[in-house]
Formats: sequence, structure tokens, C-alpha cells
Amino acid sequence: MKQATLGLTSIALTVLVSSPCIAQSLPPIRQLGPVTAVAKEPLGAVSSVRHLPDGRVLVNDIVGRRVVMFDPTLSTVTVIADTTSATASAYGVRPGGLIAYRGDSTLFVDPASLSMLLIDPNGKIARVMSAPRANDVGFLVGGPFGNPGFDPKGRLVYRAPPNFAAFRPTSGGTGNRLPQFPTPPDSAALVRFDLATRKVDTATFFKTPKINLTVTQSPDGGIRVNNTTNPLPQGDDWALMPDGTIALVRTKDYHVDWLNSDGTITASPKIPFQWERLSDEAKVALVDSAKIAIEKARASGQFGQGGGQQIQLRPAVDGAAGGAPRRDGPGGDAPRTGSAPAPAPNGQPGTTTAPSGGNVVTTTGPGGGFFGGPLPPLTMVSPSELPDYKPAFAPGSTRADADGNLWVRTSQNVETRPVYNVINRKGELIDRVQLPANRVLVGFGPDGVVYLAVRDGATAHLERARAK
Repeated sequence: MKQATLGLTSIALTVLVSSPCIAQSLPPIRQLGPVTAVAKEPLGAVSSVRHLPDGRVLVNDIVGRRVVMFDPTLSTVTVIADTTSATASAYGVRPGGLIAYRGDSTLFVDPASLSMLLIDPNGKIARVMSAPRANDVGFLVGGPFGNPGFDPKGRLVYRAPPNFAAFRPTSGGTGNRLPQFPTPPDSAALVRFDLATRKVDTATFFKTPKINLTVTQSPDGGIRVNNTTNPLPQGDDWALMPDGTIALVRTKDYHVDWLNSDGTITASPKIPFQWERLSDEAKVALVDSAKIAIEKARASGQFGQGGGQQIQLRPAVDGAAGGAPRRDGPGGDAPRTGSAPAPAPNGQPGTTTAPSGGNVVTTTGPGGGFFGGPLPPLTMVSPSELPDYKPAFAPGSTRADADGNLWVRTSQNVETRPVYNVINRKGELIDRVQLPANRVLVGFGPDGVVYLAVRDGATAHLERARAK
């Protein structure tokens, strides 16, 4: 009996040790370090910051549509670009992006004008540069598409938009009245753009979430294309490290591949994670709760997750002709003239149009569309389409700090607050950090400096804290 008991114990220990989640011990979850400075200047919404070598901070306020500079104490602020005549209306009609450039200089990307403003170390707009390819400019603003940056060779690294021309078209239904749309790709390219030579090359590809399009016909003869919302999108993530290495965080088994400067790829071991299994009941509950949350965000005018983008085709007026169906906004086609599209004839406020083969394409998007207007119907995926295990992270959750570590916002929540995994250059999980309530991580400084955006009702403000 004693030998049998020992045998069973041995088998149990073997099973436990072989589990990847238990074989590697998880660091304890700890709280972020102390806050060292608080800005009183109210902001609309902070999407990114640039910590300058002397401690000053550039902030991109995408809701207030301005770029401001704080002094090292965050007590005084200077407006660099906004929509007023004081800065020659340097901030366009669409959200822009900040990219660290050479030395102390910074680029502000203006998707509306297809240009980049060079901000010198004194906070002055020194000159205007042409942005990379027109269709790519919407992917230079950061956010869910990853944060662009320059490698040691001076090339701008960013995610390119999908190449729909390379994929098979699919029809939304029967008959000649429904057009064909390309099957959305399930991968995206990371490219490197040389500003001097205007040449671009592909660094690598990575997996992106699946996009499901539905094509319907409206009573007035128009055609609407709407994407289905998935509350658990599965896709890889990426970040550009300070030394120019590209980190690819894989969603399938949660590990990091490192694309080195010589083109080789180094794979790190799997990262330990407490995977959460989803039962059929849990999938149904998750879809239902996500739908309620998204509908609430849409009703309040927030640019919520999902919501989809709707493309409506109607008979052309005044002889509109030529071209394929087009999409405006992030991930869509840039206006051919570099300016905002024209208002839709007899359309709702904020809708836009573009000619398309004898039809007029009217587009709207989440939160009233990229240019406002009516919301498309919210369509959720079937619960059966959700994965059996909750993904460890969502696309757009990874940032590289100034000290060479990755911060991945995981799907794990403790007391409704997300937990960040901190991964070192070897791909090892070295820390698990939780932010204070109502905080969002927006950037880093050297030696463990972390910048947070704090939501204060209808406004926000900036905080500087220590990682430890």
C-alpha cells in the first residue's frame, strides 16, 4: 500500500511539473511605484507621450486635438500644435500621432494633410515633411496598430495596412446588385520606410484578428457592409525595442520572437500565464456583457471597441464615376486629394462619400464614424466562435519601455484592474504590475519612469510615476 501511494504521488508531481503554467513560478502581482508628479492642465485624452532627455514631456491630446509640452515638473504647459490660428492650425481634423525622431526632435503625423511636422528640441515646428505612402498614414498614429518608431538605420518601422488586392474577393449575396468585396486578410506586414530614399521594405508578417464582413441591402437600394464585433480578438502584437529589435508577441502560445537587425529571428520560451478556460455558458455571458458595454459606449458618444464600420453604396448623383469601393479612416483609403472627403449628399451629418463605379460610397464608423454621423448596427460574433481559452492579451496591448523591457497588458483582471506582464530582453517574465484605478499607461522615460493618463470624468490629466 505504501509503494502504491508513493507511485501515485510521483505521477501527480510529474503532471504538475509538466504544466507550463506551474513549472515556471509566476511573480507576485504588485502595485505600480509612487507617483512623483501630477499635471493640473486638463486634457481631452492622452494617446502617447514623448519623454525628452531634459525631462520635458510632449503629449498628444487626440480629443483636444493639440500637442502640448510640459516642463520637467509637469507644472507649466506650452501649446505646440492645435486647431487655432496661434499655431497656424497645425493639428488637423483627424487624430494624429507622435513619433520620436533624431536626438531631441519629434515628428507629429497629421493624417488629414498626409504630412509630418518636425518639432525641434525647443518645441517649435521647424518644417513639414511628406508622410510615407498615402494609404499608410492612418497606421502611423499608434494605438491598436502598434507604436511606430525609428530603427538605428533611420528607417521608420510601422504596421502597413492590409493589401486587399492580394486576396480573393467574396460576394455578399446573390444577384448583380451586391458588389464583391475582398476577403479581409488574417496577417499584416511590418515595414521599414527610408525617409531619404522613399523606399520601403517588408521586415516580417504577423497574425491579425479575423474580420467578418456582412453585406446587406437596404430598402432604398443601398448596400451596407458591416464588420462583426468579436470581444476576444486573437492576433499577434509587436513593439520596436530601443536597440531596433522588433519584438513579436505571439498569441497562440504566448511567447516572444525577436527579429534582430541582421534579419535573424530568436524565439523565447513560452511565458507562464494563468489561462482561463471558457465554457459554453461563459462564452454566451461574455458576448452578452460585451454587447451591453459597447452599446452603452456608443450611446454616450465614446469611440468604443468594435461597433464596426459601415460602408453604404447608393446610386450615383451628378455623374459620379470610377474607382473601387473605398474606406476612410484608420485602415481605409486616404482621400485622393489629401483632404477630407466631401459631405454625403442628403446624408446624415458626418457621413462622407467617394465615387465608386457608378455608385456613391457612404461611410460611417464607430461612435458615429470617423467623421461623425449615424452608427451602423452592432453585430456580435456567435459565442461558438470564441476560443476555448481566453487569449493572454488583445492586439495593441504591448509597449516597449526605455530600459528594454516589454509591458503587455494581459486579459487577467484583479479587482477590475488589468495586470501588466513585464518581459525582459530574453523573453522572461520578470514582473507583474497593476496600475492604480482609472489609469492608462501612455509612455515611458528612462530609469523606470512611467507616464499615466488619469480619467477625471469628462477630462483627463497626466501623471509621472516610478515603475518600482
